[in-house]
Amino acid sequence: MGTTDSRLTTETKLKRIAWLSAKDHQKEFSNLMHLYNLESLAGCFNELDGRKAVGADGITKEAYREKLGPNLLDLIARMKRMAYIPGPVRQVLIPKEGKPGAKRPLGIGNLEDKIVQKMTQKILESIYEPVFLKRSYGFRPGLGCHDAISALRDYLYRNDVRTVIDVDLANFFGTIDHKQLEIILRKRIKDETFIRYLIRMFKAGVLAEGELTISDEGVPQGSPCSPVLANIFAHYVIDDWFENIVKAHCRGQVEMFRYCDDFVICCQYDNDTKRIRQVLGKRLSKYGLRLNEEKTKLVPFSSIEASNGSKQGAFDFLGFTLYLGCSKAGQVIPKVKTIGKRYRSKLKKVNDWCREMRNQYKLEEIWKRFRIKLAGHIQYYGVSFNTKRVSTFCSHSIHIFFKWINRRSQRRSFSWDKFNLFMKKYPPPKARVCHSLF
Repeated sequence: MGTTDSRLTTETKLKRIAWLSAKDHQKEFSNLMHLYNLESLAGCFNELDGRKAVGADGITKEAYREKLGPNLLDLIARMKRMAYIPGPVRQVLIPKEGKPGAKRPLGIGNLEDKIVQKMTQKILESIYEPVFLKRSYGFRPGLGCHDAISALRDYLYRNDVRTVIDVDLANFFGTIDHKQLEIILRKRIKDETFIRYLIRMFKAGVLAEGELTISDEGVPQGSPCSPVLANIFAHYVIDDWFENIVKAHCRGQVEMFRYCDDFVICCQYDNDTKRIRQVLGKRLSKYGLRLNEEKTKLVPFSSIEASNGSKQGAFDFLGFTLYLGCSKAGQVIPKVKTIGKRYRSKLKKVNDWCREMRNQYKLEEIWKRFRIKLAGHIQYYGVSFNTKRVSTFCSHSIHIFFKWINRRSQRRSFSWDKFNLFMKKYPPPKARVCHSLF
């Protein structure tokens, strides 16, 4: 059997697993290890980005490719005799978006571990993707940030919402309890070997500054199957509980919108809001999760009250601030705009980038790279109601570029008139709506 045929067979088996899971949400799966075969692992290897940083073992994708077949056959043989042991994840700290000075940990696994985890991710997604709720958007095939923003904004527009609970979880990825996660996984996965390898992955540890740390909690951000494991945990701890328990005990309409660990709850009545807020912390602590009490807040968000002159609040979600404003017809409606802190943080990054790059390349090359960065900003933040702020960001960024390009030497390189002529020849991207929210 050829590689393509075998890979199609594995893909067909994954689709069948997904079909069985969709048909019966309690379906148990007991034979999964055969999906780790030469063809499927080769496919996972090819999907990895060779430009990413290497793990603790220092092996690159190109080095592994030189003997890909023998390397994968050896990996499969080790997995069959339970001799495969995942290596520790190398931890690096990267800047936290919108929070100057703050950093978050990112895990970088060994190449061979990434291959196995990629296949593990596909298996877990086949089993659990059919049971995830439609209000969960984070790290799911075919869904993204703009889907979550659009759905949330649409719900706020169409429904009578008085209060929004803006929930902030403290270090979600780092506090997922391994034992609790294992219990959840065992409800549907009966392949003991598969479970044992997941446990080994949990216990591989984190290598930070040459020191190995092994903990009973946390999944490293950056590994291929961490997002789906986090979603599985959040589904059973938060989503399923909210859908089947919380809603049944509420007098009015309530709805939750979640993107991984970032979620908000929309409530029709104040009594429901208070009760949910009271029990939420208890529910999370039962599974080892914690609310960030200072940042979790109740936000008044009633379009009816706003129409009557009562001041309402605003809240942040996935890089945007949602607030109540007036439409062209004078109706109070929910709108979105770039978070102020995020806006200023990104302008600072533009300034730092221009200062660093001004002498690295010729002007045309720097401008080309700059335009790509602007286009990326427009692609994400170019949503309904936010065009003016995106346009202002682009204008400020261009002025920053002009300032630093004129500091490449003691003599000014450009007057503003000449720079305008240059931009006519190489026009910057224009602010536009890339994602309509209605």
